[in-house]
Amino acid sequence: MRILVTGARGQLGTDLLAALSGEVPAGGLTDDPRTGRLGTREACDVTGTDLPELDITDRSAVLRTLTDLRPEVVIHGAAFTAVDACESDPDTAFAVNALATRHLAEGARAVGAHLLYVSTDYVFDGTSPRPYLEWDRPCPLSVYGRSKYGGELELGPGDTIVRTSWVCGAHGANMVKTVLRLARQPGPLRFVDDQRGSPTFTADLAGAIAVLATERRPGTFHVTNQGVTSWYEFARAVLEAAGLDPARVEPIATSDLDPPRPAPRPANSALENAALRLGGLPLLPDWRDALARLVTALDPTPTEVSP
Repeated sequence: MRILVTGARGQLGTDLLAALSGEVPAGGLTDDPRTGRLGTREACDVTGTDLPELDITDRSAVLRTLTDLRPEVVIHGAAFTAVDACESDPDTAFAVNALATRHLAEGARAVGAHLLYVSTDYVFDGTSPRPYLEWDRPCPLSVYGRSKYGGELELGPGDTIVRTSWVCGAHGANMVKTVLRLARQPGPLRFVDDQRGSPTFTADLAGAIAVLATERRPGTFHVTNQGVTSWYEFARAVLEAAGLDPARVEPIATSDLDPPRPAPRPANSALENAALRLGGLPLLPDWRDALARLVTALDPTPTEVSP
């Protein structure tokens, strides 16, 4: 099966290429039904693309690439994900996250390819008292959330949307790496305790996306590691997994952030993986299990720093 992956050098894209090419992604993702972990059984003919070789906002370049490669599946993971930067540059946010998705959808239809689009928990406003279902109505608060929802609207009924959240992995910048870096400096670490969500780890997420894409499962799927936490609790868990003192982490309210963040965040962006569960597909492991694997890979010899 010929597959094209956009955003191939990002933290998710790197693990996607490994999963689709038959390698074992970071974290040891397998197809073992006893573990409930998803992976791929056969290697695919995978082409990864990213800037500068393909500017997905260039319609002609996108159509030419798809016509030349003629993939059977397109996994669209490229995005403008700098949430606060999107707030001050909405044109770029919508050009990359929404209009570029239109170009890829057009190209996929022209060559008969199945399109899978990676979306976000930020399409919701965070007011729900429970985790969001795939069938809940989006109501994004930020430019980033609106632009990603705009991308969702470009897909057809036979395509796939994978919404995920709080993404961390061995490649690229993420909260796990930020916490470990801050832990090497003296003083307390302050994280908000009034934003809750579902941490997701690319080693596991990549395998799930590989299955949904290669099986051409249509519709919207929420795919996260299991469990819900706050950023405060998550930061404590990172230190604990690294053998450091979690008591260094102090809770603060979002309203107390200094300086305040330009883009509003949903207070509750936890995603219920109902479509996976009801469809008989295994769920990803608990986020603490995935966190332990990632911290071991990133920081095998932690160093204690005094507060």
